Amino acid sequence: MTATSPTQAPSTAETVINNIKGTEEPEVADKGAETETETDADEFEDNGIIDHTTFDQLLEMDDEEDHEFSRSLVWNYFEQAEKTFVDMDDAMEKLDFPDLSRLGHFLKGSSAALGLTKVKESCEKLQHYGNRKDAAGVESITNDEAETLIRALLVQMRREYNEAESYLKVFYDGQE
Repeated sequence: MTATSPTQAPSTAETVINNIKGTEEPEVADKGAETETETDADEFEDNGIIDHTTFDQLLEMDDEEDHEFSRSLVWNYFEQAEKTFVDMDDAMEKLDFPDLSRLGHFLKGSSAALGLTKVKESCEKLQHYGNRKDAAGVESITNDEAETLIRALLVQMRREYNEAESYLKVFYDGQE
């Protein structure tokens, strides 16, 4: 989560996370006792999981106080991503670089639509590595280099996805 300046109002997502953390009403929150939710929310503080501008635009499409539209999109994304990770594992077993590139491109689009910055960036790298290019998509790399980079990247992507999934579940649990 990005920090806001004293003059900048927090985004909708930041407000909900702050409410979950208990920072919106400090006179009520017991700062000495951290709950699991507070600890989880603190982990999301500055690591750039979500582009709040993009995510807040999605939230603006929801009805007042009803986040069913955005929640359904997010939960559909979770299902789509899980299936895509299985497909990526299958493509990796076969060393099917074109399919890995295609799957990276596919997941990149839906990750970008939700504002999942880290996942989107890793998907773009996968897209390039699958085309046997470097992370920027400029220089050619060998099949062996692509395989090594993709294996490491798939582990990183799952970790980033899990962070984003946890963040979004904390966000939506705070909406109920």
